[in-house]
Amino acid sequence: MMNWNYNWIWGVGLLWFLGLLGLWGWRIVNWVWLRPKRLEKLLRQQGLAGNSYRFLFGDTKEIGVAVRQARSQSMTFSHDIASRATPSSYPTIHKYGKDSFTWIGTTPRVYITEPEQVKIVFSQINDIRKTSSFPLRRRMGSGLVTLEGSKWAKHRKIINPAFHMEKLKEMFPAFSKSCREMVNKWEKMISEKGSGEIDVWPDLQNLAADVISRTAFGSSYDEGKKIFQLLKEWAMLLMSYLTKRAYYIPGARYIPTKLNKRMQEIDMKIRDLVRGIINKRQNAMKKGEASKNEDLLGILLESNESQIEEQKNKTDVGMSIEEVISECRLFYFAGQETTAVLLAWTMVLLGRYSEWQDRARAEVLEVFGDNKKLDFDGLSRLRVVSMILNEVLRLYPPVGMLAREVYKETKLGNLTLPSGVSIGIPILSMHQNPKIWGEDVLEFNPERFSEGISKATKNQVCFIPFGWGPRICIGQNFAMIEAKIALSMILQQFSFTLSPTYTHAPITNITIQPQHGAHLILRKL
Repeated sequence: MMNWNYNWIWGVGLLWFLGLLGLWGWRIVNWVWLRPKRLEKLLRQQGLAGNSYRFLFGDTKEIGVAVRQARSQSMTFSHDIASRATPSSYPTIHKYGKDSFTWIGTTPRVYITEPEQVKIVFSQINDIRKTSSFPLRRRMGSGLVTLEGSKWAKHRKIINPAFHMEKLKEMFPAFSKSCREMVNKWEKMISEKGSGEIDVWPDLQNLAADVISRTAFGSSYDEGKKIFQLLKEWAMLLMSYLTKRAYYIPGARYIPTKLNKRMQEIDMKIRDLVRGIINKRQNAMKKGEASKNEDLLGILLESNESQIEEQKNKTDVGMSIEEVISECRLFYFAGQETTAVLLAWTMVLLGRYSEWQDRARAEVLEVFGDNKKLDFDGLSRLRVVSMILNEVLRLYPPVGMLAREVYKETKLGNLTLPSGVSIGIPILSMHQNPKIWGEDVLEFNPERFSEGISKATKNQVCFIPFGWGPRICIGQNFAMIEAKIALSMILQQFSFTLSPTYTHAPITNITIQPQHGAHLILRKL
């Protein structure tokens, strides 16, 4: 009898194990083959074109090759940069047209370029979300850029006060001080001859990092320098990670490779440095040695405390110290990257198109004179400078591609996208669409923004350097104010042209950057 009971228990256990094994097997087969083939059939039935699905890796081998080729090839000076700046999407769009898709591992990514479709994508933030499988999102942690749903809404509400215009106005002296230090450095570098060649790209990166250090953390660049250096290395490692097909295998980032281990080390070091700054600030605030709202960090801490106090009887209110750390890290990374590339490409293009440099300088001198001290209110009167910055953002947006993921079946015009499909928004393709912008779409023509963005876009959602809708970049005004201050000070003191050593090589390292620097000839005025 005991033997029979033992055999019965053993049999039930075996059946349970085999059932579990079968379930796992079914899920694996569905993930690597059945589901992708089903999605592919649905997309082709709607007229979308792309490569046939290939087991597990999809188009990732071709994407890796395209990225490496883009980095190794040179190009003439042209604003038709999509093949070099967005090699992950360009080959598919170039081959199959705008109604196309590519395979990111086992997931099809459908490219959306029609303004009305893009408007829906940006509006339906609950059904169409940030791509959860994208490594930048996983690596950056739980910050405003990566959060979804109620968590995102809570963080956005807490952080919003830090970016109100009146708060940015209070930070104007910090903006100005950082910009003045860079201009003074350039003056010393060319003081003997009155002119000289400078690669302005590293200095503009340092400027943006310094501004973030002062405005976000109330510290000089020297204190924030280590954070900036670590984030720069982190970004380079991430781009290396993106070119490897292993990224598309779930859990690949946990494999103890040399690259993964270094990225984890950097992550911990950055968190420790930011945690140290936060602790230092909190201690100073408790002792009455620091104002709560003197910078972005102080405003964030004060807003967080207010939210906790207002909703003290509710659960899940405010942000934890780890969430504050994540947000501060995003301040540093996103703020530094966006403004640095905007200023770099602006100087490159004004160095190429001297007539627009002259117009911008004339306006700056009319508004501010040759007085080295600017005033905040004068920035709003820089109409020509605003036109130039918008045209630079059109031709060289901070990022060339945005990705979203469909969480619920969604209708985009004549398309019906099922859950699980990825959406790619090729910003460069939209910004260089001749049907929207005219036949001179590849020309640098700031005049197209002379009557504002709405007029230039015909009120369509087709100019999206900072995104659009509820999740538009919270730091947009921050970046534009910094760019206007820096450019005004530069134009007051220097004229500049492209150096013969300049090589036009836009490349994506998270943002679209000048791969070989931005070499200019600066002349003291």
